[in-house]
Amino acid sequence: MITLQDVFEAYYQCRKNKRNTIDALQFEIDYEQKLIELHREIVSGNYQIGRSIVFIVDKPVKREVFAGNFRDRIVHHLIVNKLNPFFEKQFIYDSYSCRKGKGTHFGIKRVERFLRSCSQNYTQDCYILKLDISGFFMHINKDILYQKLKVFIKKNYFNNDPIVRSCGGAGRDDRDILVDLCKKVIYHNPTKDCIIKSSRSKWVGLPKSKSLFFMAENCGLPIGNFTSQIFANFYLNSFDHFVKHKLGIRYYGRYVDDFVILHKSKEHLKNMILVLRNFLWQKLRLTLHPKKIYLQHYFKGVAFLGVFIHPYRIVVGKRTAGNFYWNIKKWNQFILESVKTQPIKNLLSQSQRKEFVSSINSYIGIVKPYNSYKLRKRMLTQSLSVYFWNCVYISGKYDKIVLRK
Repeated sequence: MITLQDVFEAYYQCRKNKRNTIDALQFEIDYEQKLIELHREIVSGNYQIGRSIVFIVDKPVKREVFAGNFRDRIVHHLIVNKLNPFFEKQFIYDSYSCRKGKGTHFGIKRVERFLRSCSQNYTQDCYILKLDISGFFMHINKDILYQKLKVFIKKNYFNNDPIVRSCGGAGRDDRDILVDLCKKVIYHNPTKDCIIKSSRSKWVGLPKSKSLFFMAENCGLPIGNFTSQIFANFYLNSFDHFVKHKLGIRYYGRYVDDFVILHKSKEHLKNMILVLRNFLWQKLRLTLHPKKIYLQHYFKGVAFLGVFIHPYRIVVGKRTAGNFYWNIKKWNQFILESVKTQPIKNLLSQSQRKEFVSSINSYIGIVKPYNSYKLRKRMLTQSLSVYFWNCVYISGKYDKIVLRK
């Protein structure tokens, strides 16, 4: 059975980065009793999903985000904790999103390796095909996803556990509970009775194809739910295996809905576009973005995960550099406002200084692994306000900024 300990573990994971939010603080009052009640509802099948908060974010791109309340996020972590070990056994090696030991840096290095290997260390011709799925999260078919998950859980969950097998199928109830939870999360419509945090004007410029408010009843997963990211990986798992094993493509990598394929034959890649398009529509009811089909010789490189991968070098993409600059500009505006009312030595509190250092160093950490020395130097010496040098200094070759003691 799903135990009370499972619920407590999900709670501790959920609160790691949310502990200072109002929602988390309210839940923490008498949290033990609340978790006991939540566990009772889950096991009995009486658990119901609460209201979501919806808002618009502009960086790195404009998106509509639905955030479940803290109680529901605990359930999301519980589902992922239970299913992820079994998903990992099914996922291909070159699926990079939301996986332990993978991520953007790993994906970039893998595609760089594909480039070098397919071209025989840049001595032979090879070509790069990069594709994107149109409105991916908004067009995930709930019926297809649920049926896939239901079959997967019934077939794989606990099947390889000799202790459970020896108990005569003691995991059946656990599987039924998980199927029920997945069904509720997948079919829940967060647009109903949601709390809107952004002004209506924020939705101006956001295409209807990227908003759950305009999606069909059985389509779309909310960006912002932990389960949406994991379920999205699972949804495309059959596509990954089709490309790798049915089509026999050696050089293939995917991060969410962006995927790259390398091959020595340009014609082969051209023909493959139709094959991939047909599979996505027939099996998953997804479509390729018609304006995001990139097919070029390897020498021209490829934009992937915020960088541009060239032979012999990787440079930071314009969007990532722009977001870095936007972050610095935001802090500059903040400190210039503080100058009007505060003495220079008191411009930032200790907590604000730590937040500033963490914010800037996070962007440095993103760009540092690549050819970004000049970018880091320009951002820190030319873009950053001089008022910050009262409390921080640059360490190494623009590797990070450090608080002054």
